[in-house]
Amino acid sequence: MRKIREVLRLKFDCGLSVRKIARSLGIGHSSAGDYLSRFAASGLTWPTPLSDAELESHLFPPAPMVPSEQRPLPDWAWVHAELRRPSVTLALLWQEYRLSQPQGFQYSWFCEHYRLWAGKLDVVMRQEHRVGEKLFVDYAGQTVPVIDRHSGEIRQAQIFVAVLGASSYTFAEATWSQQLPDWLGSHARCFAFLGGVPEIVVPDNLRSAVSKAHRYEPDINPSYRDLAGHYGVAVVPARARKPRDKAKAEVGVQVVERWILAALRNRQFFSLDELNTAIAVLLERLNRRPFRKLPGSRQAAFDALDRPALRPLPEQPYVYAEWKKARVHIDYHVEVDGHYYSVPYQLVKQQLEVRLTARTVECFHGNQRVASHVRSPQKGRHSTQTEHMPRSHREHAEWTPQRLVRWAEQTGPNTAGVIRHILERRIHPTHGYRACLGILRLGKTHGEERLEAACQRALGLGACSYKSLESILRQGLERLPLAQPNLPLLPDDHANLRGPGYYH
Repeated sequence: MRKIREVLRLKFDCGLSVRKIARSLGIGHSSAGDYLSRFAASGLTWPTPLSDAELESHLFPPAPMVPSEQRPLPDWAWVHAELRRPSVTLALLWQEYRLSQPQGFQYSWFCEHYRLWAGKLDVVMRQEHRVGEKLFVDYAGQTVPVIDRHSGEIRQAQIFVAVLGASSYTFAEATWSQQLPDWLGSHARCFAFLGGVPEIVVPDNLRSAVSKAHRYEPDINPSYRDLAGHYGVAVVPARARKPRDKAKAEVGVQVVERWILAALRNRQFFSLDELNTAIAVLLERLNRRPFRKLPGSRQAAFDALDRPALRPLPEQPYVYAEWKKARVHIDYHVEVDGHYYSVPYQLVKQQLEVRLTARTVECFHGNQRVASHVRSPQKGRHSTQTEHMPRSHREHAEWTPQRLVRWAEQTGPNTAGVIRHILERRIHPTHGYRACLGILRLGKTHGEERLEAACQRALGLGACSYKSLESILRQGLERLPLAQPNLPLLPDDHANLRGPGYYH
């Protein structure tokens, strides 16, 4: 009040302007003008005999009391739920509140008291999760024993848990492992359970999700990336050793362990299906259980918030696929699980990415599919498409059957015989190139003389293959003579020899 009295003195006793008064007292000219305006509105005269307290009450009268029924408190639970919707802000909600309550509280009070109310919720509730945006996935640390009926063996089932960010709607199921097939299968079944797809999936850094963890650019497992592309979701792994990035999943796992696994602790299960049936019953009860500090339940919040915002499921469910890398050999085939699949001959010596499902083999080069085959379980066989073969093998003319035979003749006639035997018994001679090159390279390892002797033995035994020749050379069998069977001569006359006349 001392400065206010000094403002009044300089104005009325000294006749200074507002700006000079402000400069003299080191205050803003707007503050000085406000004091003078309040003094003029109070009807007081200068000099005034009032005390500081009396002068302050005249210049700064208390705000008129508004009855509580005319200024009710906002519904903070409704505000908290509305903030999860896309693009909704506290400023927008305050404007709507003032439209319905013209005598309501001001914006600063509105924001301050909402944050005080939100601070009393659980840590997972204090995060701002948009509807339909994030799905947090993880495995529970606790496992469930499953007994084999026949052997009595006990296996520990893993518990997959998924929680939606906005509604905390929870999915849980048991699988045999945390390996890639079970991990991806749980995702597909979770999306089907939700009836839609979120925008983002937030996993932990387990090997099935992240091939190599990194703070800024983690390497997503190729099969996991394939599933994400099929459902149109983004995979954003939580940072390593940053549990707050997946606090929703941590709390979801804790809730599942308390309300589902703890309830099943005294039950015995003899199959995975039996365990999942029991989990499904308790999971429905969990999702319908009322919140402690918010109105409604997970099911109600899901129906009101997340379900309308989820994107539709694709027409076909995800088919599990594995990815591997393979290099194209000179016979324009790639080897997958012992079988050889053709690709366009222009890709010889290039490295391709191969996508394997239970029924198909797809080859990709530069993210473009270049070949597709029906998967074959026959090892050592070839699946060749005519359009993949060059017309006259111009790019690889030096790799012809005649040249391979001539090359083998430099070692010896027996080596040439083995090469000729292999090429003549293939539907396409190019299918035998790989084995022929391997045989000819054995001469560099063991010497041409030993290779020629080994080929002579292989021809005699009818074992003309790379593996047979490698075994002969490794064990030094080419130095041994071929064993001649010494069968005893049968006698001309014997009691057990009846002859053709016996049957007439």
